[in-house]
Amino acid sequence: MINQTMEQLGSSPSVIRELFAYGLTQAKIVGPENVFDYTLGNPSIPAPTKVNQAICDILTDTDSIAVHGYSMAGGFDTTRTAIADNLNRRFGTSVTAQNLFITCGAAPALISVIKALSAEPGQSEIMAVAPYFPEYRPFVENNGCKLVVIPADCQNFQIDLKEVEARLTIDTQAIIINSPNNPSGVVYTEETLKSLAEILTTKAQVYGHPIYIIADEPYRELTYGNVKAPFIPTIYDNTIVCYSWSKSLSLPGERIGYVLVPDSCENAKALYNGVAGAARAGGHVCAPTLLQKVIERCVDEMPDLQAYDENRILLYDSLTQMGYHCAKPDGAFYLFVKAPNGDGRAFSETAKMKYNLLVVPGEEFECPGYLRVSYCVSNDMIRRSLPAFQKLIDTLG
Repeated sequence: MINQTMEQLGSSPSVIRELFAYGLTQAKIVGPENVFDYTLGNPSIPAPTKVNQAICDILTDTDSIAVHGYSMAGGFDTTRTAIADNLNRRFGTSVTAQNLFITCGAAPALISVIKALSAEPGQSEIMAVAPYFPEYRPFVENNGCKLVVIPADCQNFQIDLKEVEARLTIDTQAIIINSPNNPSGVVYTEETLKSLAEILTTKAQVYGHPIYIIADEPYRELTYGNVKAPFIPTIYDNTIVCYSWSKSLSLPGERIGYVLVPDSCENAKALYNGVAGAARAGGHVCAPTLLQKVIERCVDEMPDLQAYDENRILLYDSLTQMGYHCAKPDGAFYLFVKAPNGDGRAFSETAKMKYNLLVVPGEEFECPGYLRVSYCVSNDMIRRSLPAFQKLIDTLG
């Protein structure tokens, strides 16, 4: 017999992927210049030169085992030490290699942490703050936990702390925090995170067990102006970090990241072992050797965000001048736009069918009535798409 839940997941691609596939088909019919695809968060700026050079240099190593052989299950000590040193320099922490488990990107990192926290399968709860990355639901529900959704704060797209407090229960194991946020582009403020930490600390004392923050941070380095994303372990001790270089180094297809379990976490050693065990059970061990060696050499590299910033300003200013209402995009590379007709799905469908303008309805992120517009695209495409946005708000607004 086939697991029906898995069959359904495998046969039902996300709306994001369906829109992307539609765009590829339309490009063959009407030409790629006539399709305005804002669907995927696929970095459009190239990887830093040092990254590409590191790959070439490493591949010339005459010892093929050193390049293509297995690492230890949790990654090379030298790679983990390089990452720990980087974090300590930047955030004033005291992380060591033993706090880090190298993963095949952020998704296996999240899955391993969630699995490790499913103390009571079918009963343990993990919170997520809407709008949120839609894969959180299968990550949580198919790893033995219940997903508890905190409704979106559609005023500022911070965290509705009253809703968090109201929905915490003795079964709450953790809350996933994604900042800068996909899909809103908002960076949670230090004030918001400190208030959240106070609530979790108080409730943990009442319930008699820690409530962890799972910090999902693939966009940590993607912030603009004077805005910086707070490093949550410096605010709340019981924070587990899940990271990926997909966005910061433009390496989404290479699948390399880590889990950080700081010593400040309650039950840190058991928790780390639980993450390692969950990775082992899921087959997510021995992350790619080549990429580990690349990260070891390039861990201090930072993205050049000028192109994204230009796109952010152009799109935000243009749409708000047309009359659209948008969350303030201080990070990541997404603009979260209120659908003028109040219906994200209907707007997305009309935009697709009339103008080959592909935007993702907010319903996918449990925030109805909004649209995610991914601006990691060419500046020229944005400019060519603006008349379509104008026509849509004129007819649907």
